[in-house]
Amino acid sequence: MGILKNNGVLNNVLLWLGVIDQPLTILHTNLAVYIGIVYAYLPFMVLPIYTALTRIDYSLVEASLDLGARPLKTFFSIIVPLTKGGIIAGSMLVFIPAVGEFVIPELLGGPDSIMIGRVLWQEFFNNRDWPVASAVAIIMLAAADSTDHVVP
Repeated sequence: MGILKNNGVLNNVLLWLGVIDQPLTILHTNLAVYIGIVYAYLPFMVLPIYTALTRIDYSLVEASLDLGARPLKTFFSIIVPLTKGGIIAGSMLVFIPAVGEFVIPELLGGPDSIMIGRVLWQEFFNNRDWPVASAVAIIMLAAADSTDHVVP
């Protein structure tokens, strides 16, 4: 939270560089929630992709380039298909907990941030509307279960 405050590190660096004239209000916005979720879940996406990238036989990339394919074509024709398993695994590792995230939207977003996990908490504990909260929980459970069937 200290990084995103009006007198936090991010605003001080941007002011010092001359990018902005006055501090930005980042804390208690959706942008703060997005930054927090990306910061928290980026390693869960990067590690499976990194593992998949280390298993690629680089001779396939060299062959593609030797046969005249441009680097972008090589990336989409060779590297992306070979790392598809890592991309899917990382997506599942990030999607399931990020959908139900409560703490990050509560701390960084404030009362105006609308995330499913936060709505579920409000319906259960603040509004005491258990039927709506149960329906939201079942939808979250179905979405999490549907990701199990994506893996090839």
